Amino acid sequence: MSLPAPVPPFRVVVTAVGVVSPLGVGATETAVALRTGRDGVSAVTAFDVSKTRCKTAGQVTALPGDPSLHRASHMMMAAGREVLAGDPVFQPELLIIGTTSGGMSFGEAFYRALVEQRKTRERAGWLANYLPPKPVLDARQACGWGAPSQIIANACASGTNAVGHAFQLVRAGLHQRVLCGGYDAISEMVFAGFDSLQASTSEKIRPFDKSRTGLVLGEGAALLALEEMASAQRRGAPILAEITGYGISTDSHHLTQPHPSGIGPRQAMVRALADARRTPAEVDYINAHGTATAFNDATEGTAIAQVFGERVPVSSTKSMMGHALGAAGAIEAVFSVLALRQQFLPPNINFTELDPAWRLNVVANVSRDARLRCVVSNSFGFGGTNASIVIEEVPS
Repeated sequence: MSLPAPVPPFRVVVTAVGVVSPLGVGATETAVALRTGRDGVSAVTAFDVSKTRCKTAGQVTALPGDPSLHRASHMMMAAGREVLAGDPVFQPELLIIGTTSGGMSFGEAFYRALVEQRKTRERAGWLANYLPPKPVLDARQACGWGAPSQIIANACASGTNAVGHAFQLVRAGLHQRVLCGGYDAISEMVFAGFDSLQASTSEKIRPFDKSRTGLVLGEGAALLALEEMASAQRRGAPILAEITGYGISTDSHHLTQPHPSGIGPRQAMVRALADARRTPAEVDYINAHGTATAFNDATEGTAIAQVFGERVPVSSTKSMMGHALGAAGAIEAVFSVLALRQQFLPPNINFTELDPAWRLNVVANVSRDARLRCVVSNSFGFGGTNASIVIEEVPS
């Protein structure tokens, strides 16, 4: 009995993106912000921060729409509409979205009203818009997509996990078109939680800096339309970039602290490169996780130095917009696509002096024009969840 010939892996391309973040709504505004090193972090206005150490966050301010829907829904709908504008013919067979908090602020309002025995008319709406799938369902309805959806909640690696999982499904031939991405919106409970862990800073966020003092939170949403390359070419779709590799690891060292050796981030990057059949010498830029906490930057900096040395330019775009948690990896994947498309290195702002513990080629404070063909984007989260993807230029 003869077995069927194995199907070779399919190539997976990005045909459209949508992005909403403190750096802007849409890819055009976002690219300008990245090039100019815009600081999107500002004083928190959504809730009382008088008792917290940290007073700032990266906040999305331009969100018109129905106030009965959560801001996360509006961010997802805006990202979805940008995908539709970029590739109107794209019809996903599946949506894979990473997140951590859902509509947390509506959940806070609901439970406060419950405890205070306030039977306000809004309670039903708060509860209905609290669940993590709701922003995805709202975006799906707004954009006319009928495909089923999956939610990935894997701490700060969620967005990159969503992109990586979608990539694997298309590459294996299990789906031809998958819409992937992530979203998260700032909430008081999550903000206070990071502050109580003393992970947040009262100062500027300074990834990889010797004087870094912690992270600031951000928010946003990003979507990427992934399609098998031959299918996209047949219909004349725009091809923005190609996803070529995905690597994950779990170091299980501590609930919130990464393993100090950097083994988790190192394994994720090495596995992503192996999956893409690329060597460290072929990588032109690393969009680092770079939260500016003492432990994260120490382990990621060590891992990058071990794998790449100091040749490859590195920056953390969280320096400009804060840490969007489950959305971060998806947003930074879009940033990486924009860097490839426009051939520049996004800056690591607020940088003064490299931590002497490692040698890195940090893109300090201002963007640089550069010839980019291959980019690695990292996301590392609580519990030792680590994920890296490889994104490459597709020659026209």
